Formats: sequence, structure tokens, C-alpha cells
Amino acid sequence: MTIRTRFAPSPTGFLHIGGVRTALFSWLYARHHHGEFILRIEDTDRARSTEEAVGLILEGMSWLGLAHSEGPIFQSERTQRYQAVIQQLLDEDKAYHCYCSREELEAMREDATKRGEKPKYNGKCRMRDAEIPKDVKPVVRFKNPMNGEVIVDDLVQGTVIFQNAELDDLIIARSDGTATYNLTVVVDDMDMMISHVIRGDDHLNNTPRQINMFRALGAKLPEFAHIPMILGPDGRKLSKRHGTVSVLQYRDEGYLPEALLNYLVRLGWSHGDQEIFSLDEMVQLFDITDLNKAASAINPDKLLWLNQHYIRTGDPQRLSALTRDYLVKTDIDCAEGPEVGELFEVQKERVKTLVELAEQSRCFYEDFTEFDEAAARKHLRPVVLEPLLRLRERLFELLDWEREALHQAVENVASEFDIKLGKIAQPLRVGLTGGPVSPSIDDTLYLIGRRRCLQRLDRALDFIKQRMATAT
Repeated sequence: MTIRTRFAPSPTGFLHIGGVRTALFSWLYARHHHGEFILRIEDTDRARSTEEAVGLILEGMSWLGLAHSEGPIFQSERTQRYQAVIQQLLDEDKAYHCYCSREELEAMREDATKRGEKPKYNGKCRMRDAEIPKDVKPVVRFKNPMNGEVIVDDLVQGTVIFQNAELDDLIIARSDGTATYNLTVVVDDMDMMISHVIRGDDHLNNTPRQINMFRALGAKLPEFAHIPMILGPDGRKLSKRHGTVSVLQYRDEGYLPEALLNYLVRLGWSHGDQEIFSLDEMVQLFDITDLNKAASAINPDKLLWLNQHYIRTGDPQRLSALTRDYLVKTDIDCAEGPEVGELFEVQKERVKTLVELAEQSRCFYEDFTEFDEAAARKHLRPVVLEPLLRLRERLFELLDWEREALHQAVENVASEFDIKLGKIAQPLRVGLTGGPVSPSIDDTLYLIGRRRCLQRLDRALDFIKQRMATAT
């Protein structure tokens, strides 16, 4: 049997990490078994579905590298197929028209509640022998079995049993004739020969109804795996209050796709104590039966840690190209400064995201407008005027603007004035970058370049002299 899984998002909003994790597990399971992964767009809700949302889903999947074997298949293009199945069920007396009004349905729910029963449709129109109301557009309901039980042998949740008596005759076609979710998903999974339905456990209650429809249509049942939801750091259901965002926002904030995938695969799945997995390792090791039943909470610090790891250890050529992209997005002109590859090699150990890398690298490409007030007050003091003047001379005379020579020049001046290296390196750093933080002083000098270093050092010296003049 060929393993066929699917990811079926609704294009009514952005693709968030909960959806991405479901897609990842489905993709991994198919790849692990050399099967096929289908992308299906469930866009039957025409009022809420948008082309923009479809584009964001496709862009997000592409960025993550979760390529589909088939698709995207749009439900909106399968309307005739759904209509044919609805008619088939009606013709086989496995569905019926329901003419009940909203008021009648509300009365049914209230009566059931008063009797201490689960509110549900009471089947009034199932055996309707009264006159059919005029000018009423009926819905179509599926004839759910009235007795027996549905046993779901879930690959994650284990055996879950539902009593048919607890299930009502759900609507499979609205009064305007359009098919509803539970019907379309069954028809799609049947037609697309989906072998494994991997989805969030919030869909578990839909499963017995769908199983009964599969059986009514004489279709082979897929296997089901309902994965626990992702929780916020506070242990509550993930929502907007936790900053739930589009997966593409992670890209825009400087996260790498491999870091996000590694992070998401560990939310509910493990392989011993291993924390870091390449995509190939995930494919090789992943099995849906290894998923935990318990929900997992997000941990933003863990994602940052993984992202930092992949920045440090990833392909330098690819990451340098990405760094250039983020510099450009930050309106930094890369032509006026160091080669981006050299910049990346210096900065990669110091940052957790590529956005952070870009923001911390601005001083290497453009001049700053003013010194950090606290840093200047602490380090650009009269006591360092003479050492910085001497260093300026040494740097001006330096023929070889390379790291070793630059480091030696700073070290020589420190020795000449009998001060620790940091006593001159930190004032120099503030003078060159405007603030107290940068790479090593020799890397900072090298990346900023001779011309800018001398200009900025002159500016720092002028600042100190003005400070001395003001003091007197």
C-alpha cells in the first residue's frame, strides 16, 4: 500500500505554527514511507476564503521546503463531485431533506437539555410523513446509524469509542446546496485515496461521523492520527494573546526554516535525548506512533537557541546570501562596507536571528548620528585622549589593514601607556560604532575599514576635547 497523507488548510487566514506542525508530521510520515503528500486547499467557505490567504499558504510551505507530491487541489473546483455524492446518498436513502426551522432546532436543543441529554437534532425529518412546507429550502442531513458504536483505533490517542446514539444526523448540504466540511473532507479523502489522516485532536469528535459516511459510501477507511494541540507558555490553548502569527512572520523576523521545523518536530515527538535534527534525520527517524498524547507548550527561548545553532553551523554561502537580503530589507546599502560573507563569519557567533545580525551590522555600512549617551559618558573621557591620539597615528601609518596588524597596533599603544588592552579597546569601540557592543576590536576595525575608522576616531577625539573644554 502506498502511504498517502494530506495537509488541508482553509484559506481564511494566515498559516500558523499549529498548522505547520500538522503539515510537517504528515509530510514526514509520507516521506519516511516513500509515500505521497497531497496539499488540498479547503476553500468552500467562499465568503471567508481569499486569494491572498492561498498565496500565503503556498509561500509558507515553499519557504519551509515542505513540497507536495500532488496539488494544490482546491475544493472549490470539486463542487459537482460533492453534489453527485449528496445525490447518491439521497438516492440510496442514506440521507434526507430536512425542513426544520431555526426555531424548531432551538426548541429541540432546549428540550434535550431539560432531559439532561446532549443537545442534538432529534431526527424529526428522518421519517417525515407530514406535508412538506412550501417555500422552504431544505438542508440535507446524513442518516447516521441509530445504534451500535464507532471504534476509532487512533495511532496517537489509542482506542476511542463513540456511541452512535450520541451522534446526530449532521447536515451535509446547506439550504443553498453547498456541501459542508464533513461531507467534502470524506469525499476528498476517499477520491484522493488518503491512507492516513493526520490532524489536530480538535477534529477527533468529527471522526466517528466521517467514518460512518465512509462506510455509507462503501469506501476504505483511512487510518487516523489525532495529534495534541500546541499550548502557549502558560499552558493554555494557543491564541492571539500568545502572539500567534503567520509562519512567514518567523521568516521576516530572521528565523531559518530548518530551525522552525526542528523546533516544531520536537513539540510532541522525540528520539531519545536528541534535540537537533536535520530534515533528512527527521525523515529517517519519524514515526507517527511515537507522538505523545499530551499537549506540548511553546518555548520561544528554545526556538531562538535552535536558530542560533543553525546560523552558526549552516552553509556560509547560503546564509551570507540571506544576510544580504536582510541587510537590504533594513535599508542598508551593502555596497558601502565590508563583503557580506566576511561580515557574516564575524557576526554569526553573536546573534540569534538574521534580523538581529542585520541590526547589529548597520555601523559597518553607514555612519551613526550620535554616540550612545551612557557609553560615551563612561568611556570617552579625557584620560583616554592621549592613548587614542597615539592610536590614531599608528592606524594612519599602518600599511597592512589586516586583523593581526590592527590588533598589534592597539596592543602596542596599550603597552606604551601601561594600560590594560580593554582600557583602550572599549573607548575605541564606542568611538567606532557609537555604542559599547561590537565584535572583537580587531574585527571591528577591519570591517569598518581604514577611511571610516580614521574619520570616526577623529569624531571621538573631538567629542573628548569638547567634553574637556566644557569641564573647564
